[in-house]
Amino acid sequence: MLSGPAPRPDRAGPALRSAGSRRASLLQPSGAWVVALLAVFAAVWLPHLAQSSLVPPTDNIEQLTWVRSLEWGYYKHPPLPTWVLWLPVQLMGLSGAVTYVLGASFVLAAMGLFWRFLSALRGAVYATVALLAALCITYYNGRLYYYNHEVVLILFAVASAVLTWKAFASRQLRWWLWLGVCLGVGGLAKYHIAVMALAVAVFWTWQRGWQDSHHRQGLALAAAVSLAVMAPHLYWLWTHDLGPIHYAMESSLGLDLHGMRRLGVCVRWLVDQLLNRALPAWLLLLSVLWLVGRGRADGPASSRATLSVDVETSRRLLLCFGLTPLVFTFVLGLVVGADLQLHWGAPFLLLAVPAIMELGPWKAAWARVSLKSALKSFCLIQLVLLAWGQMVSATGEFRLQRHYWRNFDAKALADAVAPAARARLGGPVRVIAGPPAEAGALALELGERPLVLIDGRFDISPWVSMELVNECGMLELSKSASSPGYRPVGESFPGLYWRTVAPRPMPIHCTGRTHAAN
Repeated sequence: MLSGPAPRPDRAGPALRSAGSRRASLLQPSGAWVVALLAVFAAVWLPHLAQSSLVPPTDNIEQLTWVRSLEWGYYKHPPLPTWVLWLPVQLMGLSGAVTYVLGASFVLAAMGLFWRFLSALRGAVYATVALLAALCITYYNGRLYYYNHEVVLILFAVASAVLTWKAFASRQLRWWLWLGVCLGVGGLAKYHIAVMALAVAVFWTWQRGWQDSHHRQGLALAAAVSLAVMAPHLYWLWTHDLGPIHYAMESSLGLDLHGMRRLGVCVRWLVDQLLNRALPAWLLLLSVLWLVGRGRADGPASSRATLSVDVETSRRLLLCFGLTPLVFTFVLGLVVGADLQLHWGAPFLLLAVPAIMELGPWKAAWARVSLKSALKSFCLIQLVLLAWGQMVSATGEFRLQRHYWRNFDAKALADAVAPAARARLGGPVRVIAGPPAEAGALALELGERPLVLIDGRFDISPWVSMELVNECGMLELSKSASSPGYRPVGESFPGLYWRTVAPRPMPIHCTGRTHAAN
């Protein structure tokens, strides 16, 4: 086991001891210190990400398309992220910047809760090392401006671990009730919250919860409350032919891969999570351990003995919530042959950091690390990640990965088709039909903020009415020129075509006020 340097006799006078005490106190990060760290982190990354792309991420565009009508569900996902976006859009307008701030807010709130939880279990130094490592995971820095269902779920994943701990530590039913609310609301964000429910069940079993009447009743209460919270959406699912379930089956879960391809997909997913996206986190942890081994430590800044926490029980909880998502997703791919999506680890990977910290012979060393050295390692890793981000950005000198969506020039597309489309329609563009990403990006560039008719389908675009299309016509985008009337957009957009559908003759001029929402 790693150990710090041997203690030296204290020959310092009172003044030096007082100075040492003040220095030690500065090395104990407070909540305000963590808030400041997260604020600086966002202040560095958000402007960099905003200027590195010509267009918002496709997931952000998707939410800005859906927010034009509040529903109990959408054709791909449950409704919570869209509901949360609605008020900011009403206050600040329909723009990519709104989604950037909202996405970052969810990530940073989850990180703050993550630090507070670990601080209560293991002390401020341990929590800060884990936080710095988590902020190095590329899901949470290079995609800080994403706003999608995985991003919203991050907060509920951390909160489910916190509430599970409180429920077991206090043996009070009210915490089980709140856990049920958390899982239910998390289910309205993304069905993947089921992985956290499984982590709760694994921990409950490991703790032999069936032997305690409080925990038996609590688990049943949490399950009932979570289902009650989701009941309106479940009814919507039933009345809409289980649309999001069918989408999941068609896109990944129901592909039924076979043989070595199935194993290859699972291994690739796990390697991508641990040795690609989380690799910077492990490098930071290794660097601080190496410094502890060399005797460069601040001393025992915090001690588990001073915390009124059951160390073994809390260790089990950290392992359950940190490892269950990785193990379950890997096994799911092996059993059903699902095409595991790389972003499925996004809501849970930060919880793997304390789980890894609890494994191996180094678990007692974290309270002795040098926070000054950890911050230096953190800043170095962040600088490397920022440099790489600039190299692959749409505005960088190298512009690596030019095929990525970030290089899609929506403004140039608007300049190419909007003037001619307005002339053909005899007025503003009120509806754009076509592929959701391209149509949504174009809609954000037009001053009239047209509605998007996803793939030309009214059944999955409830914010667009046939009456509006008849009154105002529409602009159509397509990746195929097989239908009559389509023309190429231009050399800058190979494979993209457009046409207009003229409005039907009506006694009134198109106002665009027949749709559900603006």
